[in-house]
Amino acid sequence: MARNPLLPHFREAYQNLSLDPLVTPEAIARFRVEYDRETLENLQQEIEDSPRKECKVVFTGHRGCGKSTLLASLKQELEASGELFVVLFSISDLVEMSDVNHVNILFAIAMQLMGAADEQNIGIKDSTRKEIERWFTEEVVTEASEFKAQVEAGFNFKALFAWFKGVLQTSSTVRREIKQRFEKNISELSQIIDLLATVIEDAAGKEIVVIIDDIDKLDMSTVRDVFYTHVKALFQPSIRLVMTMPIAALREGDIFATLQTETNNKVIPMAVLKLISKGDKRLPDARPKPEYVEIFRDLLVKRMDARLLMAEAIPDIVFYSGGVLRELVRIVAKCCNLCLREVRRQPENTEIRITPEVVEQAVQALRLDFELPLGARDYETLQRVHHKFAPEDPNEQAFLDLLHSLHVLEYRNAEIWYDLHPIIVEILRRKELIQ
Repeated sequence: MARNPLLPHFREAYQNLSLDPLVTPEAIARFRVEYDRETLENLQQEIEDSPRKECKVVFTGHRGCGKSTLLASLKQELEASGELFVVLFSISDLVEMSDVNHVNILFAIAMQLMGAADEQNIGIKDSTRKEIERWFTEEVVTEASEFKAQVEAGFNFKALFAWFKGVLQTSSTVRREIKQRFEKNISELSQIIDLLATVIEDAAGKEIVVIIDDIDKLDMSTVRDVFYTHVKALFQPSIRLVMTMPIAALREGDIFATLQTETNNKVIPMAVLKLISKGDKRLPDARPKPEYVEIFRDLLVKRMDARLLMAEAIPDIVFYSGGVLRELVRIVAKCCNLCLREVRRQPENTEIRITPEVVEQAVQALRLDFELPLGARDYETLQRVHHKFAPEDPNEQAFLDLLHSLHVLEYRNAEIWYDLHPIIVEILRRKELIQ
């Protein structure tokens, strides 16, 4: 049987619509569109202009709004200025996410600085190297006994970094030992971070900035432990530090107040695009603003042959995304999935495209994912947000969970207001809970 010539084109589009963030220079150059320049500039200004010791920045926003890609672009721009040495990493690449705490975040920073020194072939004078060797062999490796034999065979930064990168992911025993060792003496861990940063800065002639991504993917109890209970310990190193945080945490008043104090008001949100103004939200024929449709169209045609996508379908895709980049990609990936099925069923049909009907099928499939976790109390909260653009209590855990899961979206202009994800609106209408 002949193969439909559309198959490789839809397949390539489907593969390009991965939900993974754009973090490599190649991916950014190929797929990124200018999306939120103002937020990037706000981050850059705080990092470059704040005193080094006081430069602790918290970057927040909804899951999937483009934070990781923006941070990768920020790294490029900071390095291009020639003034900063940027170390960017995801906490999920180093530590098992279910066991993240302030100690292993700081330990991960130390590991990444060692890895950066080795990767950049930065020379370390003998006295400093011996101090670092002593610290790791006497204070760290003694707790992680399985590495002793490797140390005795010869201390090596590259080997040490590779070993700890693996063991922090896989060994709860080592993570527990490290936490027990440093939890009551966090200043010692902070001092080794400062020492490593100084070594790199002296050799490179640039100040260090460490950017940690994916902390916003932690559950709220862990976020509270990291950013409220132990935030002073976390911010102890005298380095420029940027960390992500889930947007729901800002609605917990004590966490937000603490972060404002500890960061000197350096809490920067990445807003969701306001596709439709608040005043037009409840109009029956409300559609996304043309300029936002064009931005998202540009994003899509960078990842797929424009001929696969009917122009009439694009406003629907943008509308159902709610202004969240990840949701846009997720919807179109599902559309490609449905079209791939059809091109196999109809090898002779070369007119298969992503149409408004295909978009509706994709949204229906995603609707089930959103609906599955909802309970009676959730529906009450969602109804209230739909009618009032606000919850009854923005600090209530049920609302924070809905905000964290994208059932509810936060918007900002002269005020902060909330609305439902467009797919949630469809769910409530089908259940006759709203008009």
